[in-house]
Amino acid sequence: MFSVQTLIVAALLAELGLVVESSFGEGARSYSFDLSNTSDLNRLYNSPVHRAVRMRRPLGSTSFQFGPLSHSGVKVTLRDGSTWLVHKGDGFGISSQTVVVDARHMSTSWQILETKDFRGTKTVGDFVRAGGSGYSLLFDNCHFGAGRMMDQ
Repeated sequence: MFSVQTLIVAALLAELGLVVESSFGEGARSYSFDLSNTSDLNRLYNSPVHRAVRMRRPLGSTSFQFGPLSHSGVKVTLRDGSTWLVHKGDGFGISSQTVVVDARHMSTSWQILETKDFRGTKTVGDFVRAGGSGYSLLFDNCHFGAGRMMDQ
């Protein structure tokens, strides 16, 4: 049987957006989870980040990017070599707009902007928190979130 603390942590991890947005409905979103059990979510959230790469890609289906007319995120590499994209957007998550996505979901249009070696001093959870739970197009968008992740 799970303790109350384990159940609370599991709920918080799910709420912090360890999800992949998979499709849009009429006013509703459906999500598919790369990780769904509590121990995998806990492990990912608490995993030390060894390398972080700030990246940018064109918005949506456009082929160009210019400053804020683009999308930013941070690809993190863990000790085991796995890579995850931490990024935010309006409606990306359930209660947090900063989400963690397996990097295999990234398109080839992402370009490297900055690389930083964190040497395991920060966790995936630290990156999610730095990204922020809210979203504002003008005051707290993906670019602001990615910048905070790299500046921590």
